[in-house]
Amino acid sequence: MSREPKKFSHYDEDGRVEMVAVTDKDVTKREAVARGFIQLSSEVIDLIKQGAVKKGDPLEIARISGIMAAKRTHELIPLCHQLLLTKIDVQLELVEEGVRIESLVVCDGKTGVEMEALTAVSVAALTVYDMCKAIDKEMVVSDIYLARKSGGRSGDFVSTRG
Repeated sequence: MSREPKKFSHYDEDGRVEMVAVTDKDVTKREAVARGFIQLSSEVIDLIKQGAVKKGDPLEIARISGIMAAKRTHELIPLCHQLLLTKIDVQLELVEEGVRIESLVVCDGKTGVEMEALTAVSVAALTVYDMCKAIDKEMVVSDIYLARKSGGRSGDFVSTRG
């Protein structure tokens, strides 16, 4: 049983880049969850726990920046559609080696919100880096991935990463 290889959706029949046409797609509830991590030194972790980072609370500021980034994804990723997002939630959890980040993005639309969820996590991680770079320049942003998505023609997806 052979299957046709999948094709990139952002190219026309002549190989030129194009924004995907979603006109004929049905409006459905779309939901995506993305996750990521930023590794921090023990010194940075202690300062965050003590509320002693000079610029303010990195986790709360990163949460807000992640929400703002999800809303502006279409301005950052050239071929993303502008979407009317109905929910954005960004959570940051301080753990032994750094910060776990998770975003949830929801809309009723004709295209998915995976890029918005991934952008929220990415910008939240970069905000933690910016807030703490005076203390530790060796922080590592890593493991940003789509954890799950639902809605749309392609159906549900759950990552095997956990």
